[in-house]
Amino acid sequence: MNESAASLRSRIEAMGSPEKALAQSRFFKTGEGEYAQGDCFWGVTVPQVRSVAKACKEVPLSVVEELLKDPVHECRLLALLICVARFPKADEVLRTQIYSLYLNHTRYINNWDLVDLSAYQIVGEYLRDKSREPLRRLASSSLLWEQRIAVVATWRYIREGCFDDTLRIADILLKHPHDLIQKAVGWMLREVGKRDKTCLTDFLSVRYKQMPRTMLRYAIEKFPPAEKALYMKR
Repeated sequence: MNESAASLRSRIEAMGSPEKALAQSRFFKTGEGEYAQGDCFWGVTVPQVRSVAKACKEVPLSVVEELLKDPVHECRLLALLICVARFPKADEVLRTQIYSLYLNHTRYINNWDLVDLSAYQIVGEYLRDKSREPLRRLASSSLLWEQRIAVVATWRYIREGCFDDTLRIADILLKHPHDLIQKAVGWMLREVGKRDKTCLTDFLSVRYKQMPRTMLRYAIEKFPPAEKALYMKR
């Protein structure tokens, strides 16, 4: 694969739509003072970027790194989706290289979609048979995106019926002030509850009064209306 970062960038740019770019800039909060201030979009959809990623997933990691540092959102997304596409069949050496590349560049994984489309497939998957201490370090970081990576990475274990890591990270982030973390924690707790409601209600029983309402609302979204109302009223 002899594609360069520049050639891949051009392929993505050619798919862009000014109208979609404007809508994405608004949706992903790129205005002054917002969480993605200054991010640049070309108006390319996730399926379009994913198709390019699958076709060029064998490019060198140096190309991936260059794309990951690009100021255009879709280029960073392409870099991450290449890693996601390559990870399942990679040997342990390459998996370690991808994982290290990911964690060494978290400042560029700087929007919720970038995290959500990659964290559990890379960080969560890599740590399946290893210590989960890196997740706790990420959750305790001062960087918003590392905190979101920590909790979303646990989706990998939730899908296998293992909830301990999710609950530990949720405890670390329980009183987080930012809605992007509140929503992510609530989302993962909801996923736990879909598989084991008792586990979720036990967790909530001594914590729900301390949780931000957004986090709680996301966590109990699948509860019956009367039960939801009782939690929210309290």
